[in-house]
Amino acid sequence: MDTRSHPADGEAPILLREDHEGAVYLTLNRPDKFNTLSEAMLEALQTELDAIAADPKVRCVVLSAKGRGFCAGHDLREMRANPSDDYYQFLFRQCSRVMQSIVELPVPVVARVHGMATAAGCQLVASCDLVVAGRSASFAVSGINAGLFCSTPAVALSRCIAPKRAFDMLVTGQFINAETAEAWGLVSTLAEDDALDATVDAKVRLILSKSPDAVRFGKAMFYPQREMSLADAYDYAGQVMAENMQSPDAGEGIDAFLGKRQPVWGQPGH
Repeated sequence: MDTRSHPADGEAPILLREDHEGAVYLTLNRPDKFNTLSEAMLEALQTELDAIAADPKVRCVVLSAKGRGFCAGHDLREMRANPSDDYYQFLFRQCSRVMQSIVELPVPVVARVHGMATAAGCQLVASCDLVVAGRSASFAVSGINAGLFCSTPAVALSRCIAPKRAFDMLVTGQFINAETAEAWGLVSTLAEDDALDATVDAKVRLILSKSPDAVRFGKAMFYPQREMSLADAYDYAGQVMAENMQSPDAGEGIDAFLGKRQPVWGQPGH
C-alpha cells in the first residue's frame, strides 16, 4: 500500500493507493464525511494524478471510495469557514485542475461507484473515462437545493449526458438512479451490488490485456477530437492512427492476428 496524502500523526490517510500489475487503485478515505472533496483531498488526488501521469508503467486507474457512498461533493463546512472570493476562486480552480487531470491522464480512469455521488462527487464520476456503478448507486447535482447552482459540475456533466438532461438535474437537484444514469450515459457498466468488485476487476483485466501503446494513443486522441469540426477531427484522428500504426505493438498485433496467435505486447520494433 502506497499513500501520499501526508496525514497527521495517528490519522488514517484520506486517500489510499495500491498498485497491482499495472493498475493503480485510488480510494477516497473520508467515510465519516462521505468522502467530501476537501482541500486536502483535492491536493492528495492531484499529487497522485501527477505521479501517475509521469509513470509509463501505469496502464489503468480505478477510483473508488470507502464507507456508505462514493462522494458527497465539496466540504461545505470548510467552504463556509472561509467566506472570501479569493478562497472560493482558489478552491474551484483546485477542483477543476483535478477534473481536467483525470481527462488528460494518458491511461483510462475507471470510477467504481457505490451509494451516492452528489454535486462535485457527480462531477468526479462524469470526469472519469469509464464508470462501473452498483445497482443501488444514485447520482445528483444537488447544490441548487442549498442555493448554489452546480456550475463547475455542469461542465463535466453536460459533456457526458444530453444537455437537457444535464440541465434538468442541475436545476431540480433531483437524484437519478443507476439504471437511469446508465441509460443517459453517465454510467458505462451497471453491476449488481454484490458483483461490483468483480465487474470492476473484469474491466481492468480487459484493459490490461490490450496494447498499452494503443490505449495511450486512443485516450490522447479521444477527447480533443470531440471539440473539433468533423473534417478536423478526421484529419487529427488519421494522424494519430498513422503514428499508432508505426508502433511496435501495432506491428506485433497485426502479425499475431494474421498468424492466428495471441499478441505479446512490448516487443521490439519490426
